[in-house]
Amino acid sequence: MTPVLTLLFIAALAASFLLRAWLATRHMRHVGAHRDEVPGDFRVAITLDEHRKAADYTIAKTRLALICAGVDTLLTLALTLGGGIGAMQTFVASTGAPPLAAGLCLFTLFAAVSWLVSLPASLYAIFGIETRFGFRTQTLRLYALDQIKGALLTAAIGLPLAGLALWLVDAGGQAWWLWTWLAWTGTSLALLLLYPTVIAPLFNRFTPLNDPDLKARIDALLSRCGFESRGIFMMDGSTRSRHSNAYFTGLGKAKRIVFFDTLLKQLDGDEIEAVLAHELGHFHGKHIRKRMLTTFMTSLAFLFVLAQLIDSPDFYRALGVNTPGHAAGFLLFFLAAPPFTFILTPLASHLSRRHEYEADQFAARHSAADNLIRALVKLYRDNASTLTPDPVYSLFYDSHPPAALRIQHLKEQEQ
Repeated sequence: MTPVLTLLFIAALAASFLLRAWLATRHMRHVGAHRDEVPGDFRVAITLDEHRKAADYTIAKTRLALICAGVDTLLTLALTLGGGIGAMQTFVASTGAPPLAAGLCLFTLFAAVSWLVSLPASLYAIFGIETRFGFRTQTLRLYALDQIKGALLTAAIGLPLAGLALWLVDAGGQAWWLWTWLAWTGTSLALLLLYPTVIAPLFNRFTPLNDPDLKARIDALLSRCGFESRGIFMMDGSTRSRHSNAYFTGLGKAKRIVFFDTLLKQLDGDEIEAVLAHELGHFHGKHIRKRMLTTFMTSLAFLFVLAQLIDSPDFYRALGVNTPGHAAGFLLFFLAAPPFTFILTPLASHLSRRHEYEADQFAARHSAADNLIRALVKLYRDNASTLTPDPVYSLFYDSHPPAALRIQHLKEQEQ
């Protein structure tokens, strides 16, 4: 049985990487082939130089993503069949730590190795690609502070939750996976409530919107749409990047509306209202709740499958670990599941794109389609988003519709 499971894992890992490589290669080729001609609907607002910059930026990011996919594949092999998890487990056991503490040490060691492997790509993405294309404003000091804060926050939240999961495997009986899911779901909901006022301010500064005219316009839109929030805030996104965005955060009465300071400089009042109307469309369509429910149900299914495997010696031996252990079982499942589920990516992408179309329709009804079109074109231009993605790549990965299709859909709404 063990050799069959091992071969299935190798086949899934190889297939997922080859599919990623094929998609990335055709995407870079397609974007490069259309680099020297701006699509007709965008020629008035986007120059040829800006279009070429977007193509080059997209190719650079896709090439890095392909390299990262290769590194991740090799790391997965090294940690599983290469004996990495087993070696970490042996090292932790040699310290004589109690089982629960040993499990948490194994999680920490795994996280440290994964972070070190991913660090070069992270540094190159920000201080190489983002700098070359004029988007980086983040200093090395701020990057280091973000990494330290992120690690401490992950440890403060993740280690207690991981410890609870390990304890439940032993003490929770056959339904341990259900109790673990309930704990994870509760923690996730609590974090959504705390994020706007406790977590996000650790990384960025949020100030109330101080433009009276714009605030009045936004308040009127919120009133028309029946939306309540705990405030409208501007975030200092420009301390890290020249990219722009806007988003909702929080749950229930703790909801906040956040604009990047870069976005407020790029768009006029009509365009900002249209962008906000689009975001309100996600709220009106209950898209956030639907995505949360999908995430929770997926995690429930994953934990159920793990519960069937975590005490099976064949599961461990098939993935390169000779001595079963619950902490190692969690890590092996975390590494082995993505290659088998990668093929489902287009389904999630399709649902996300459908939500984007629905939000655009809502914005067209409550603001103006033309205003959202102008805002989107500016954002495509200023964020160097490609206007000509490969159709198959886009179908597989993209959470938003391609620019040309999205603009055409809005024009139909306008008519």
